[in-house]
Amino acid sequence: MNNTLSDSPVSIDRPVRIGVVVGEASGDILGAGLMLALRRRYPNAVFEGIGGERMLAAGFNSFFPQDRLAVMGLVEPLKRLPELLRIRKHLIGYFSDNPPDVFIGIDSPDFNLTIEEKLRAQGIKTVHYVSPSVWAWRQKRIVKIARAVDLMLTLLPFEASFYEQHKVPVCFVGHPLADEIPLQPDQQGARAQLNINQDAKVMALMPGSRGGEVKLLGPIFWQTASWCLKQEPCLQFIVPAANPSRREQIEEQLSDYQELPVTVVDGQSHTVMAASDCVLMASGTTTLEAMLLKRPMVVAYKFAWLSYVILKRLVKSPFFSLPNLLAEKMLVPEVLQDDVTPETLGKAAMAYLSDSGRTETLKQQFTEIHENIRCDASERAAAAVQSLIER
Repeated sequence: MNNTLSDSPVSIDRPVRIGVVVGEASGDILGAGLMLALRRRYPNAVFEGIGGERMLAAGFNSFFPQDRLAVMGLVEPLKRLPELLRIRKHLIGYFSDNPPDVFIGIDSPDFNLTIEEKLRAQGIKTVHYVSPSVWAWRQKRIVKIARAVDLMLTLLPFEASFYEQHKVPVCFVGHPLADEIPLQPDQQGARAQLNINQDAKVMALMPGSRGGEVKLLGPIFWQTASWCLKQEPCLQFIVPAANPSRREQIEEQLSDYQELPVTVVDGQSHTVMAASDCVLMASGTTTLEAMLLKRPMVVAYKFAWLSYVILKRLVKSPFFSLPNLLAEKMLVPEVLQDDVTPETLGKAAMAYLSDSGRTETLKQQFTEIHENIRCDASERAAAAVQSLIER
């Protein structure tokens, strides 16, 4: 791995200017942490570009609202394309006329990599923070990435190995969530916070944070809960709603399942997972959070038919959940597309509740992975950026 953290720094007397563009709420968390760590190195640093609420609170100058970049899927970006192109053109023009000491694109690769490529061609140093899933699909993007970045910062070790193989400068910094979440979660405290009996058997149901996910997975998850309840009549269920719109959508779906002992709460996904005995969940970053919270899980994903046909041809990875990708083996059950049925999901989830030995072994494996990616990510990322600035 490139020894990005060990370069000798050179003193910079003037205020350092750092361009940053963040397109997702998760990127705002990373950006704020990185800003604070860089400020300890450059107290007078100026940060500007596009950032979210946490970055704004830390003194960031955002040219556009961050949520204007928050588009998902295959269709929505096309609808918003004219606006996105205008924003990107403005950013390229501004940073070309006012070159920063470094430009950092955080996540949103389809948007940021083009900016990075244009700026790097003009001699501006560029960093991309959070690797796109190039190791899993659309691997030819590595050619553009090599042109676009002076340094790739990865959250996960297997990502860094991929870039090393393709001779792209890289630094594995670890995952900020691994720093934030304790190695030993407090299940009793989480249950007390949610008013759940300490002796209850509890399954968390997490069909996703986006409307499309809940539309596809929600009804199947509630049917799975009904199936599990027949096997274990004392089982309780809890659902964290990501926002008011998701809560309304979830409660409307659950109106057809009055027999279910289910509680819907606003947010608090970490507390919900920590309080549970197992989690039935959609694939995504939340699988990493569940792993860090040492929760046994069953991971499901169901795409719209056309999206599935397209992605099936593109994806190269043998796994789609982060615990399995990190372990490089099947630690937790993954259920995809037509296999996502109440009986399949229910059997996999109930297996955890009936086999405490298997659950304890899984928790030990999760703890080992947690320790491997707990690296003080923001500080490591800041040190790598400082080394690049002062090289």
